[in-house]
Amino acid sequence: MSLKFYLAGPEVFLPNAREMLDAKAALTREFGFEPICPGDITIEPAPSRHQFGLNISAVDEGMMNRADGIIANLTPFRGIAADVGTAFELGFICAQGKKVAAYTNVTASHFERTRAFYNGKVVEGADGRKRGPDGVSLEDFDMIDNLMLHGGIERRGGFIATHDAAADELYTDLTAFRRCLEFFAGQ
Repeated sequence: MSLKFYLAGPEVFLPNAREMLDAKAALTREFGFEPICPGDITIEPAPSRHQFGLNISAVDEGMMNRADGIIANLTPFRGIAADVGTAFELGFICAQGKKVAAYTNVTASHFERTRAFYNGKVVEGADGRKRGPDGVSLEDFDMIDNLMLHGGIERRGGFIATHDAAADELYTDLTAFRRCLEFFAGQ
């Protein structure tokens, strides 16, 4: 029986979402694994947008419950950090003690991206912590994203792949995704 991997990431929001989900699923199958894609769902009609959102959430959680693990795309999305839905999904799978891997198509650390957000205006406070001009402290742990995401993967023996994709291929370059599949195939 092949392992089933939930393929988490912001691809569902892309204009070419179906194409990207199909490409990731095909690559997953090439490695002998079964893909579980959030875009491969049928959602029951609902009387309101709110209820429809709840229905999507329930179906996604059911898919994650059926998975043996996750491959999460943590490429920064709509800001300096990973897509918040993907972050939830990664935490959900980590809490279940399942197999975890993640990738990002941006090699700059979370700290480097946060410093860039503040236009480099970061100072070290009297307490030794780096802070932005608003006084808020910054994480500086040489990690790809928030320490709970990166740490959750690494502490469970998971794998994190980084790749510096071209700007126009930020969400379509599957180089690092393939490295996650290679990691699981080598276990």
